Amino acid sequence: MMPGCETISGKRILFVMAVEAEYGPHLRARFIPLMTGVGPVEAALATGVALHDMARQNALPDLAVCLGSAGSRTCPLGDIYQVASVSWRDMDASRLGFAKGVTPFVDHPVDLPLATPLPLPLARLSTGANIVGGEDYAAIDADMVDMETFAVARACARFGVPLMGLRGVSDGPGELDHINSWMELLGLLDERLAAAVDLLPAALAHPG
Repeated sequence: MMPGCETISGKRILFVMAVEAEYGPHLRARFIPLMTGVGPVEAALATGVALHDMARQNALPDLAVCLGSAGSRTCPLGDIYQVASVSWRDMDASRLGFAKGVTPFVDHPVDLPLATPLPLPLARLSTGANIVGGEDYAAIDADMVDMETFAVARACARFGVPLMGLRGVSDGPGELDHINSWMELLGLLDERLAAAVDLLPAALAHPG
């Protein structure tokens, strides 16, 4: 089936994920996501094209939800966090006088605030094109790391669509030992992310 917007409490919601490995049976029972592929370029491209097509049909979502796994050296493994803000750790035009993390000539802060309607713990997220592990975390000013959310946020901003983020901690604080280290907790995160999604109807029906 093709991805589309799910209607929750009268709102059109677009769910966005990176890869099938994170989309387990519990999430599959709740929605069909837009799958972007891995990394900022794939995420921006897929989300931008999808939103462009929806805009042409006057069918933009009321809210996009980007969800999946994340790494962290401070947040406990297996826990689910709502993304308070997201930054882009790859962007560094500081030699030209721009703050690290800010795209030159584009009006956005280092930390983009996201929608946080759910009664869940908040965490700051950093997006980049590298897999983070071990001592790499020391150089990153954020609670968690991923590879897509900032790109999805920029595409959503282009079309005026609010974005919220949900991330489950799959790895960290130590060094990743191949892809199996990342995949070990994905089944648990599928179940816990689905439980977080189940909080959306009440939160959207009674905002604030």
